[in-house]
Amino acid sequence: MNFENLDISVIVPVKDEDENITLLAGEIDTAMAKMNYSWECLWVDDGSTDDTLSRISKIGETNPRHRYLSLERNFGQSAAMAAGFKHAEGRILVTLDGDGQNDPADIPMLVNRLISENADMVNGRRRKREDSLIRKISSRLGNGFRNWVTGENVRDVGCSLRAFRRPCVEHVPVFKGMHRFLPTLVRIVGYGRIVEISVNHRPRERGQTKYGIGNRLWVGLADTLAVRWMQSRMVFPRIKEDSRIR
Repeated sequence: MNFENLDISVIVPVKDEDENITLLAGEIDTAMAKMNYSWECLWVDDGSTDDTLSRISKIGETNPRHRYLSLERNFGQSAAMAAGFKHAEGRILVTLDGDGQNDPADIPMLVNRLISENADMVNGRRRKREDSLIRKISSRLGNGFRNWVTGENVRDVGCSLRAFRRPCVEHVPVFKGMHRFLPTLVRIVGYGRIVEISVNHRPRERGQTKYGIGNRLWVGLADTLAVRWMQSRMVFPRIKEDSRIR
C-alpha cells in the first residue's frame, strides 16, 4: 500500500499492552471504516518486554494499514508519541492510549469537528472517568494546577484522545511529560484554535496501569513550571514571505 498523501494517521503509543493490542486494532479498523478518508494506524512500541511487538507485527502482516515503530528501550509515553508525530504520514493526526480506555469509536467525531470548525486541535474530555479514586484525584489536582499556572482552561489535558493538524506538532518541544501539556504547547508554537469535546472513557479490563501519584502528580507539578517558562520565553517565528519563492 502507498501511504503517500494520507488523510489520517492514528498514533498509538504502547508499553506492555499485549492483552489489548488485537482488540484495539479491530476497534480502530471498525471506526475508520465509517470514514471516507485514507488512513494508517502507527503503533509505537515503547520498549515493551511482553508480546506487544510480535502482536503488532502480526496485525501488520494481514492489514498493511497497520505499521509500527519499535523504540530501542523504554523512553516514556511522550517520547513515543513524538516519534509517532515524526514518522506518521497523515495530514491529520489522531492519538489514543493503548490500554483500551480511550474509545476508537469517537475518532470520526473528533475528526469531523476538527474539519467542520476549521480547528487546529480537538481535545477529548472524558465524560465519566473509569479510573481509581487515586487517579481521579491526582488528575483533578494536576489539571487545576496546570490551568492556574499556564492560564489555560482545558478541563482534561490528561485525555490522550485527540485529533489535530500535522503542523501543530512539527515544532513542539519534546520532554518527559510533554503529552500532558500538548494543547498548551500547540498554542505556544502558534496554533490556538483548540476545541474540547466530550468522549467516552472505559475501565481498564486487561493489563496493568503504569501511573500513580508518584510518577504523575508530583512530576507533573514540576513540569508545569517549566511550561510556564516556555510560554514566556520561547518563540517560534513563522515565515510570512521568502524572496526565493516567487
